[in-house]
Amino acid sequence: MDPVTSVATPIGHRALIITLAVPLTGWTVHALTLHRRLAAERRDPLTRAQRRAAFEHRAQRLLARHRHDSLLCMVDLDNFKGLNDTHGHAAGDKALAATGERLARWAGPHGVVGRLGGDEFAVATRVETRAGNDAMERRLLGLMGALHEPVLTEAGPLPLAASVGAAVPDYLGIHALSALLRGADVSMYRTKHSGRYGWAEIEDLDAPTVNGRRTGRPGTTLLERAA
Repeated sequence: MDPVTSVATPIGHRALIITLAVPLTGWTVHALTLHRRLAAERRDPLTRAQRRAAFEHRAQRLLARHRHDSLLCMVDLDNFKGLNDTHGHAAGDKALAATGERLARWAGPHGVVGRLGGDEFAVATRVETRAGNDAMERRLLGLMGALHEPVLTEAGPLPLAASVGAAVPDYLGIHALSALLRGADVSMYRTKHSGRYGWAEIEDLDAPTVNGRRTGRPGTTLLERAA
């Protein structure tokens, strides 16, 4: 055997592997960067909640997959404009960020949280109904408690309150996200500022809307004029 060949062949193989590995590594880094960039675009940077389109996609999939043990909630902070006007936008941002974090913690790893705009959030998650008929109520009471915890700011603890409307697909017999969001929205405003959560009923699913928003919601007057 030619000693030159016996030495050169392994070296040649290593050189070939390195040559092939360099572009593969480059593509891997590029793909990872692209994935992170897309993931960042799907999330609201302040609250870390999903933006509307990403939330709707994931929430609809969750509701369709878990028809008998899922729950959808609409969440709206109380007196958020007054909070901003009184304490400043930095405090308002802290309140929004804390709300997103609390919703994510409540929803768990298999739930999904979305920021629909301003101080309006939505969350879809699973509920262990085998624990008893009051499992939904216990979860919602836990959510209300978390959302009413003060937010720590540089000026001290800031009181926070939120209104919640819940839609239970199994109870309503419907799993279409748009209808469930409408029902949860109506039930939320029915108990607005009461310190309690609302349950969506069948008739709430047919509440009139303007461009997808319940009639009477902030901004719907302008939308009606624009239409």
